[in-house]
Amino acid sequence: MISERGEILKALRAGPIVLRVLVRELPDEAVRRRPADGEWAIVEVVAHLADTEERALGRTRRMLDEAEPELPPYDPDTLAVERNYIGMSLPDELGRFEALRDEQASLLEGLTDAGWQRIGVHGEHGRITVQQLAAHTAGEDADHFAQIARLIPS
Repeated sequence: MISERGEILKALRAGPIVLRVLVRELPDEAVRRRPADGEWAIVEVVAHLADTEERALGRTRRMLDEAEPELPPYDPDTLAVERNYIGMSLPDELGRFEALRDEQASLLEGLTDAGWQRIGVHGEHGRITVQQLAAHTAGEDADHFAQIARLIPS
């Protein structure tokens, strides 16, 4: 029988490995080139992934510690400007993503069935479980890895 939770954990653990391979040996100009106005460069996507992971970890912890906590949405484009993603260090953001993802996966691996089913109330998506949040995070990885792949010069 296929374990949905096991599949989520495999995807979450694979994410940092796939990301590092995608961006390895890219010159700085390729990492910082925006394909068009209003679109993100590779370094910005990686910084977004790290920030998203930080928020997912915080949300997971709140869902485990509190009874149905409110999980406010955030605007990733505003955050990108406020934090100056374009000026960030790619190696630093890769390292931050990897460390946060490892912490998140380790937390999830230790959960009981009841822990996976804990609920939070997301400002856009309504009631979600820890498991749904983890599955969403894994799905977002795939979208952003494809986004990065399209930005890599051939």
